[in-house]
Amino acid sequence: MEAEQKIKMLREEIQKHDYRYYVLAKPLISDYEYDRLMKQLEALEQANPHLITPDSPTQRVSGQPTKEFRTVVHPQPMLSLANTYSEEEFKDFDRRVRELLEGERYEYVAELKIDGLAISLVYNNGLFEYGATRGDGISGDDVSVNLKTIKSLPLRLQKTDKSVKRIEVRGEAFLSIKQFRAINEQRKKKGEPLFANPRNAAAGTLKMQDARIVAARKLEIFCYYLNIL
Repeated sequence: MEAEQKIKMLREEIQKHDYRYYVLAKPLISDYEYDRLMKQLEALEQANPHLITPDSPTQRVSGQPTKEFRTVVHPQPMLSLANTYSEEEFKDFDRRVRELLEGERYEYVAELKIDGLAISLVYNNGLFEYGATRGDGISGDDVSVNLKTIKSLPLRLQKTDKSVKRIEVRGEAFLSIKQFRAINEQRKKKGEPLFANPRNAAAGTLKMQDARIVAARKLEIFCYYLNIL
């Protein structure tokens, strides 16, 4: 089998296992078998560097620290939800909704919030182009190099509508409680200051300049919005 075909096959297989493991939580192979696939791919790419592409599983972690993050303008403003801390504030919100709808029926849906930081992911022809923080809502920092370390974030979409060229996916990058506690335990042993909460830890991690440290902290992502550009 030619190197190009073998590389394509390995990438597709690894991407399938990433999806099964990190998204569905239903792995099909052991960690040892997964590592063997990655080592095969790494060896083939090292022998054929002209075949390395940005969406390859081997390109998730940059080997060099990022000196600074470029600023990108969001395709659409990333607005932030307002908080409410009292019954009076909620009643005032309800009043505004009622007046706006002018007698139409409506209902509220409450759901738990993943407490991380908002991110915008842009895909071009199914390929991950860049990812950015919310910033001031109009523009944010391009933190693609760090977002790529999140294994559940696809570098290439599995299925795409060929008529749709560019899309924006919005979501929340976060640390699980389990991982947050593990990080703080490590910091405690090293005599380093502890993170106050998972949200601050996730935000600080995503803005780090060394993607290798970001990868070790095992950020996760939850996506909830799709915008066709």
